[in-house]
Amino acid sequence: MLDIKFVRENQDVVTQAMKNRNGSWDVDKFNELDESRRSYIADEEAMQAKRNTASKQIGALMREGKADEAEASKEEVRALNEKIAEVSAKRSEAETALNEMLCRIPNIPHESTPVGKDETENPEVRRWGTPREFDFEFKAHWDLGADLNIIDSERATKLAGSRFVLLGGLGARLERALINFMADTHASRGYKEWWCPVMANRNTLYGTGQLPKFEEDLFHTTEGLYLIPTAEVQLTNIHAGDVLEASQLPLKYCGYTACFREEAGSAGRDTRGLIRVHQFDKVEMVKFATPEDGFNQLELMVEDAENILQLLGLPYRVISLCTGDLGFSAAKTYDLEVWLPSYDAYKEISSCSCCTDFQARRANIRYRDPNKFKGTRYAYTLNGSGLAVGRTMAAVMENYQQADGSIKVPDVLVPYMGGVEVIAADQL
Repeated sequence: MLDIKFVRENQDVVTQAMKNRNGSWDVDKFNELDESRRSYIADEEAMQAKRNTASKQIGALMREGKADEAEASKEEVRALNEKIAEVSAKRSEAETALNEMLCRIPNIPHESTPVGKDETENPEVRRWGTPREFDFEFKAHWDLGADLNIIDSERATKLAGSRFVLLGGLGARLERALINFMADTHASRGYKEWWCPVMANRNTLYGTGQLPKFEEDLFHTTEGLYLIPTAEVQLTNIHAGDVLEASQLPLKYCGYTACFREEAGSAGRDTRGLIRVHQFDKVEMVKFATPEDGFNQLELMVEDAENILQLLGLPYRVISLCTGDLGFSAAKTYDLEVWLPSYDAYKEISSCSCCTDFQARRANIRYRDPNKFKGTRYAYTLNGSGLAVGRTMAAVMENYQQADGSIKVPDVLVPYMGGVEVIAADQL
């Protein structure tokens, strides 16, 4: 959420930022609600001061034997209490409407975020690796998985419906190997691993910005809980309401969870394989940093995500998302896209973002540094995929397939696969 004072004093900046995001905001409505709220606060405070003065007079009048005047003061206090309650209700109503408006305004893009209309204007930052040239007719991962009996889409549909995946045998083992490899690698680079619930309450999802704006994309229960779309939700909200010490920062967390997304509006896109499904596995990275160090930590987080791809030997590129493609809570985002032969293109496998104090303001995550300032300030939060496991599995399968239809296991995964070096067609 944006700071109301910042919005009030920088309306042209907010207007331009929303325009760059291909959106808008109702500046007139904001000013109307803001003025109403401030007017009600002023009226409330004036009446409270008047009531307090009248209340003090009652005792003095009683001691002086002026019962009639004391009773008149009591009546005045009762009347003021009624008016204060009325004004307080109006102030509360204006504040609720103002907060509802503010919580739906996305973050202000950082000055280094390129301005652009959509994903077609995302500039490429760098590439690593060279896409493989096959000397045989390669297969898409959904065909490889079916031929090797490690991905069973038909039974997944029978069990749950479309956009779900059933992995068997060494397919299940490969998924688990990737999860453990990613978590271990991040832990070795200073991330503290967490094992999180895959359900969250409304306040938790509000804290990271999924609610109220994206409710239609979430699966939820009748008891008011939601299946999380990413472990970012839980890892960030671990410190909701906390005051951290500057000496602790940056904090680096990671965690594996299953993730659940309705994928509203994506009908007809990527209906085969592991790319766009309702349930998928992901290892997530989250950081808490000072404002001075936030964007430096973003660069380091991208390096941590790249490290996974490099260890796996998968070609990829890094792009900087333009303003028109930026996520709701992000001020700056880098996407990592892995090469998938079946698409003859790079596909997103990680998204790393600095959210400035946007989420921290919603979740009330602060830090203190007595050597630099009094009181507390909002921390910066960052999040990034490290990586999306299903998409990584698809990339491994396609890029490491062999002419006989088998899949060579990347060297770094062999220990996690129990020594299995090749996934062959004779698996049960």
